[in-house]
Amino acid sequence: MADPLPQGEPAIRITAMPADANPAGDIFGGWLMAQMDMAAGIVAARRAKGRAATIAVEGMTFHHPVHVGDEVSVYAHLSKAGRTSMTIDVETWRRARTGEDRQKVTQARFFFVAIDDERKPRPLPQTD
Repeated sequence: MADPLPQGEPAIRITAMPADANPAGDIFGGWLMAQMDMAAGIVAARRAKGRAATIAVEGMTFHHPVHVGDEVSVYAHLSKAGRTSMTIDVETWRRARTGEDRQKVTQARFFFVAIDDERKPRPLPQTD
């Protein structure tokens, strides 16, 4: 059974390039994780209205490889906010450059904390 397509717009969309791959043309998992961290960081900074730092990542499993030339779309949304911390769910999808079929590559939960100028935890701003 295919995964349902993600909702909303991607936080990041990028083309996987040769410098991001091993000699067989498969994209490094670490590169994908970095893209996911950046996407989660965008969501965290918007909610924190300032700096936020990654404190943990949970549950990453790779379901499909990403190849050089694939379009990589990373979707991220805030699933929980505490006093200083945030939980952001992230999914990564691939689409072959010349095709329309998409596959979910991986997903993970990222945990962030809002930080001040001295890199100390600070309360999240109140929401309306």
